[in-house]
Amino acid sequence: MTVRPEWIDYNGHLNMAYYNLLFDHGADDLFADFGIGPDYVQSRGLSTFSAEFHVCYLRELKEGDQVYVTSQLLDMDEKRFHFFQELHHEDGWVSATGEGLGLHIDMSGPRVAAMPEDVQVRMRAVLERHRQLPRPERAGRRIGIPGR
Repeated sequence: MTVRPEWIDYNGHLNMAYYNLLFDHGADDLFADFGIGPDYVQSRGLSTFSAEFHVCYLRELKEGDQVYVTSQLLDMDEKRFHFFQELHHEDGWVSATGEGLGLHIDMSGPRVAAMPEDVQVRMRAVLERHRQLPRPERAGRRIGIPGR
């Protein structure tokens, strides 16, 4: 993906809102592996919603930078999934990390609902592969002022 000119803020770097956009586009690839891509709502009346998402900004991005997102599934149950992402500059360094909790949604409510078995099987297969990876150092970080 390319950092667009209209995403640059008055400090001359990528505005914080667009980090979320880039992470969201990166999640599309992961979700497609689960079988819950863009057509999931139309084909099955089901979707996912974000319950929580935390970003750590590590290094600024500038207009025209080429970036990509990597994603790792950390945990799941029948209704939720916990994942971690890194936003990489094309040169390999990490610009930001994102950690999210997604909810599986029955759009007829909408309400949180169990994932269909075929989706759970696909996600569990990814989870088993991703559990072989080291747990990201920044996963599970809390926000706060140390010593208070």
